[in-house]
Amino acid sequence: MTTDTFTPQEELQRAARSRKLITYLIVFAIVMFFAGLTSAYVVSMSGGYWTRITLPTAFVYSTVFIALGSGTVHLALLAGRKGDNRMAALWLAVTLVLGLGFTWSQFQGWKDLVAKGIHWSPNRLTQLKGTYGTDYVFQKDGVDLILENGNFYRPTDVEGARPLNAEIDEQKDRTGPYLYALTVLHLAHLAFGLLSLLVMLMMALGGKYSPEDHAGLWAGAFYWHFLGILWVYLLLFLWFVH
Repeated sequence: MTTDTFTPQEELQRAARSRKLITYLIVFAIVMFFAGLTSAYVVSMSGGYWTRITLPTAFVYSTVFIALGSGTVHLALLAGRKGDNRMAALWLAVTLVLGLGFTWSQFQGWKDLVAKGIHWSPNRLTQLKGTYGTDYVFQKDGVDLILENGNFYRPTDVEGARPLNAEIDEQKDRTGPYLYALTVLHLAHLAFGLLSLLVMLMMALGGKYSPEDHAGLWAGAFYWHFLGILWVYLLLFLWFVH
């Protein structure tokens, strides 16, 4: 009976391949999860009343934070590949701060939604606050309704013969719960990214990365890039489809 032995270099290569495979599987699972959520969102919009909500400006700031973080974590990876742990730690620390900035801007966005009467638990449409046409618009079967003299009409009802207020009084906002679900669940996944950044920062401060051994840094950077791409997808989805 023979036993296969591997050199330290081969062991590192095997560990790196395993780390990459696990990272790809995690990313694939998250992609499928959010694909299901956005598909359910589209199906829910297919008929009846829907609310088209103007997205908070804070979500744009979130995009800036996570885009900059994607750049700084890549710089950290480049430094780690060279064995420059000091610069890797510096860029990881900057990425961590940007990640916290993203988290802060998400809470600011939710605060803005709450101020408009948009909650996780759906309110009645008549309880929404803000300016109609600017902050939100009601839709009926995919068509924006017109507000005139306190009454809502279909655009084709030019004579104002059939106001829809009685129907609207019975409807609840279905957009808000989806909006919260998508953004909160993304932030939940980002929390793991922040934790991984903290671990990588400790590793870099301990001088653990080298040109031969930086698989953990690669996995964390790849995951952070993915979170940025996922956020941009969600923002564009909400901006155009929502």
